[in-house]
Order: sequence, then C-alpha cells, then structure tokens
Amino acid sequence: MLHENLKRATDLIGSLFLIALLAPIFLVVGALVLIFDGRPLIYRRRVVGTSGEFDAFKFRTMQRDADHMLEIDKLLHNAFRENYKLKSDPRVTPLGAILRKFSLDELPQLFNVLLGQMSLVGPRMITAAELEKYGEYQDLLLTVKPGLTGYWQVYGRQEVSYAERVRMDVEYISNWTAGLDIKLLFLTPLRVIRGKGAY
Repeated sequence: MLHENLKRATDLIGSLFLIALLAPIFLVVGALVLIFDGRPLIYRRRVVGTSGEFDAFKFRTMQRDADHMLEIDKLLHNAFRENYKLKSDPRVTPLGAILRKFSLDELPQLFNVLLGQMSLVGPRMITAAELEKYGEYQDLLLTVKPGLTGYWQVYGRQEVSYAERVRMDVEYISNWTAGLDIKLLFLTPLRVIRGKGAY
C-alpha cells in the first residue's frame, strides 16, 4: 500500500510539473496538427487499466478515417493484428510520422496520469483485444496502471516481437522498485531524442 501511495504521489507531482514545463510544446504541436491535419487534435484510444477501460489521449497522427480504413482493408487489418502496430502505416500523416518518431504524440497522456488512469512509469498501454496475447499473465498486467514510459519503451520499443514485449512487461511488474522507475524516467529522454524504434 505504501509503494502505491508513493507511486501515485510521484505521478501527481510529476505530471503537474511536466504539463507546466511542456505547455509551450503542447501549444506548438496542437497548432501544427490543426494547420496541417485539421480537427480533431486529440485521438482517444480505448485501452485497459486497473479499473476497466478508459480513453488514452494522443495528438492525432492519422487520417480522420483511419479506423475505417483498417476495417475495410483485410490485408492491412491482418498485418495490424500481428503486433497491433504497422511499420509502414499508410494511415499516418506526414506530420504524424514526425510526432511519432519523437513520441510527441504521447504528451497528452500526462493528463491521463494526472487523472489517475495511467502512471508515469508502467507496462505498455494496450487495448482489450491485445489482452489475449498476455495469456496467463493477463490478470497480472491489470494489477498495475499502464505507463507513459516503461521497461519496454526504454529497452525495446517497436524493435522487438510482441512476445518479447509481454516478457518485458512481466519482468517490470514482477521486479518493480522505486529505483527502477527512477532509472527508466531518466533514460526515457535519451531514447526519445534518438527516435529509434518509434513509428
């Protein structure tokens, strides 16, 4: 219980600080999305958390009809179901590709952290459909909040298989310490600046 309170306090203070610090970037990215891609600025991705499903906020990086495109294109849909990510996704806008490369599209999730739906550090954010890929570890995954960053985001990103992603999430949850969270938080900016493995 103590570690949960400590983690929540860190999330609350950290998200407030980062929202204030990064406010100019929020404004610039929001303006760019509006100018180049129009409304809506924010895409709501339905994901799972410790208290059920919620909408995770992201700057929109895809065309407005991206979900419909996935539904009607069988090849695209089947490829997406493999890893729930497409390396050369035709739905991503030119601006969106840049935002994704440097993880700028993820910044609005700081508000999910502020609301208590996510944590600054945690396992990957996933949809309900992805839970089946976690097999026997499904219940374990739902014991902790998904993270804005985490073990997979720092050490794997899109360069590892889905099975390896699952292993990394389980490794993080099973061996969590406050020190591990601090280490991952400090390593995250370096990984983001390099832009490697993000798409």
